[in-house]
Amino acid sequence: MSTRTHSVRAADIVRAWWLVDLEGKTLGRAATKIAGALLGKGKPAYAPHLEVGDNVIVVNAEKVHVTGNKLADKIYYRHSGYPGGLKETNLDTLLAKFPDRPITKAVKGMLPKTKLGRHALGRLHVYAGPDHPHEAQGPKVMKLDGDRG
Repeated sequence: MSTRTHSVRAADIVRAWWLVDLEGKTLGRAATKIAGALLGKGKPAYAPHLEVGDNVIVVNAEKVHVTGNKLADKIYYRHSGYPGGLKETNLDTLLAKFPDRPITKAVKGMLPKTKLGRHALGRLHVYAGPDHPHEAQGPKVMKLDGDRG
């Protein structure tokens, strides 16, 4: 009796659309679920060398919850490339100015640092409020278990 290893082909990949509402949800816990969906980790046809992940729409990014004193203490750094060009911003300021960036940065840090990770990040759509322009794709609601709200 011979058993064959099933290998997924590009034609077999079916991408779903997921909707995640972050109102009252914890940032890191939600980011792990989103990263897993972008990579396709929950699918039976998962292959680490192929893009089998789904598209994820995140709404209410401005209402995300963080534990402890992270709003004041968590610092995001960026550098202009020039001497003395290091800029720092705390989470509270970043959420006020650009509510989508903390979610994008958290998910990006959980993805592989390869072409697959960069392509997966391209399937992430983050919106500050409850509205999004992807109703035509018919997104299904993703449940984030064991979380607030």
